[in-house]
Amino acid sequence: MCTLEEEPPTEKVWKEKGLEKYGVIAVSGGGNAAQVEKVDHPTAMRMLKNLGDIARVGPSLGSFSVSAKMLQALCDEFSSELAAKDGKLDTDPHFWMPLTLPQDEYISLMSQKGVDEQESRSHHVRMAKMKESFLSANPELGMFGSVDVGSNACWWDYGLLKLYIANNLKLSEEGDDADLLRRFFGVTGRTMNSEISGVTVDGSASAFSCKAKSGSVGADAVIAAVEAEEIQIGEGAIVVNCAAKKIIAGKGAVLYNLVSESDDGIVAEDGDVIVSVTDTEGSSMLLRSKTSICGGKAWKQVLDGNKMSFEEVHKQNRDSDVSNIEKKRKELYQKASSSFGL
Repeated sequence: MCTLEEEPPTEKVWKEKGLEKYGVIAVSGGGNAAQVEKVDHPTAMRMLKNLGDIARVGPSLGSFSVSAKMLQALCDEFSSELAAKDGKLDTDPHFWMPLTLPQDEYISLMSQKGVDEQESRSHHVRMAKMKESFLSANPELGMFGSVDVGSNACWWDYGLLKLYIANNLKLSEEGDDADLLRRFFGVTGRTMNSEISGVTVDGSASAFSCKAKSGSVGADAVIAAVEAEEIQIGEGAIVVNCAAKKIIAGKGAVLYNLVSESDDGIVAEDGDVIVSVTDTEGSSMLLRSKTSICGGKAWKQVLDGNKMSFEEVHKQNRDSDVSNIEKKRKELYQKASSSFGL
């Protein structure tokens, strides 16, 4: 699914709408479509020229379906990898893009992502052969199309920090978009499933599945699955899955998956972003940033207070057993919450 504009956007509109941060779908006048992943306007227009007359362009919402025949073709093509449970492929760079972009353009784009040219060429050749066989056996089917949900459709992206903040804070806002978001998440009140009678909660704040004995929650703040003896949550702060004796979050701070058994608890200044990354052994590492920092631009940097860059953390954990990690994290959370009697 995507939200398509009636004509290709100019470079100015491309930047204003942040399309370089999304997979972009372009549709020709004949209905054929192609997709490129997170590129600037000149690159996208160059790579999509094989469509001929580009009628509409818009961001991909990341939701797609495949026919039973296409699914079977993929299972057959990658049967050896599936049997060995070896390898990792992503839908945009390894599925849609090699099926819809010319080989040279595909190789060029993948090289920008640090992928070896020969590796990209081999994969494109493999997918091109699969495409040829598939279309030959199923001439009644197309390869790639789009479902336009309209430019005014409601959709909530959590893939960027600024959007994660904006869409979580929307739970405390008024308006049709906020009402639909609350309905989607089953939110029926500002405070739900919580034991926080000793906490002063601003009328515009939201608290879900929280336990606390004292403290305050500021205007427009959102807290969920928070357990502490005392909480001091600043205006517009977001605190999720955190347990500590005391939690202090400054204005606009973001705290996620933090657990502490210390008397000092968890402390974040205004605009701080602090998250905990747990490994399969149950050890946790804090990652720090600021709401003013773009994680994409700082991807390779070691920010103040961190021992590793975001990229290094990603590489270290990308093949981890997330189910086991979630189990370990829950054990840490329960241990911390029980240590101060909640």
